[in-house]
Amino acid sequence: MKFYSTKDKSLRVSLKEAVLTGMPPDHGLYMPETVPTLTPEFLKRVPDLSFHDLAFELARVFVDEEISDEKLKDLVNDAFPFDAPLVPVSDHIYALELFHGPTLAFKDFGARFMSRLMALFIQNFSKELKILVATSGDTGSAVASGFYNVPGIRVYVLYPAGKVSEIQEKQMATLGKNVIALKVHGVFDDCQSLVKKALADEKLRKSFVISSANSINIARLIPQIFYYFYAWGQLDEKERKHCVVSVPSGNFGNLTAGLLAKRMGLPIRRFVDAANVNDVVPEYLNTARFNPRPSVQTISSAMDVGNPSNFERILDLYGYSHQAITRDIWGKGYSDEQTKYKIRETMEKTGYLCDPHGAVGLLGLEEYLNLEKKPVTGIFLETAHPAKFKPIVENVIGKEIPMPERLSECLEKPLLSVPLKNDYKAFVRVVTSDE
Repeated sequence: MKFYSTKDKSLRVSLKEAVLTGMPPDHGLYMPETVPTLTPEFLKRVPDLSFHDLAFELARVFVDEEISDEKLKDLVNDAFPFDAPLVPVSDHIYALELFHGPTLAFKDFGARFMSRLMALFIQNFSKELKILVATSGDTGSAVASGFYNVPGIRVYVLYPAGKVSEIQEKQMATLGKNVIALKVHGVFDDCQSLVKKALADEKLRKSFVISSANSINIARLIPQIFYYFYAWGQLDEKERKHCVVSVPSGNFGNLTAGLLAKRMGLPIRRFVDAANVNDVVPEYLNTARFNPRPSVQTISSAMDVGNPSNFERILDLYGYSHQAITRDIWGKGYSDEQTKYKIRETMEKTGYLCDPHGAVGLLGLEEYLNLEKKPVTGIFLETAHPAKFKPIVENVIGKEIPMPERLSECLEKPLLSVPLKNDYKAFVRVVTSDE
């Protein structure tokens, strides 16, 4: 399969080139030249497939013989030693728990798949591959963990100082070795801007092999498609017929992957774009105008994005048609107070504990389901373990929550992050100083 740029559809590159460059030279984003349509026979098999078997068959469509089946199977088995269970919360409402990986966040799916894919692609490289990644929270820890000690790769994680949780910071900034954590004086959008500028810097690209592990990299999106099929397959036959999925959205990689799954033939009735107060996309859905703006800090910090990169992919996928987009997506933004209320209410009524991002997803899902005139099964994505936001969640529910061992271990480690001004030249000096 070939991939084109959202800014130049005549451009065609292999998966290897798309993954290793991260972003086209024209500053667009890579998209598959065709979105493969899966057969009804395949969909009938989905409920009976293990996550590994499903991931292999779906990945194979995109890899398209660039990697042998044997190596791809090994990659999938190594990348995903964890599950994505669908957990009942209330009548016909389920949480898709995506936090059972090493860093307890959904980003583990994309980061681990990508790191192993890149390792295969650079086996014969003479130069080190430099990975640049901006994070508003969980991406950084997942990428740091996924790429830690991978030979031939050095990772630079940029995160906004004071705007991620203590646990998130500890997970991404205590590893050392080939993982360099950069604490940027700014917001997530500043971190993302530095990364995108570096990826488009011709002088830098000529001197070094650089790529990105953000969701702007197509290798992050491909594995996120897998769990939408897997979730749908875990429903019973009747529930699968009318299913809505609510996605807590920040940089919109997760929702883009779900829309690609739908385009491939997954019968999801509609998607809900559940946002916090950084609601530029719900605003677009309601007005047909996209007005990016500086992000606002919230308790659902991984969603604090004022100019989501992957929205460009959604526009491209739908031919820039607002009418077509709104047929498949309904969206709304919610405040911190509404998020806290939903965490508390859900715990009291059902016993299920949401993290702030999952709570936003549930808020959107429940509001949308109230608009439906027929019975619908709802799935919301639980993208991070509640313990990653322990102080916030405990304050809301009024009691202590257990700390998973892998989180408590990282809290004991010293921070190794390097302070960085929001300055492109300073960033380049760091990236090039180890040569």
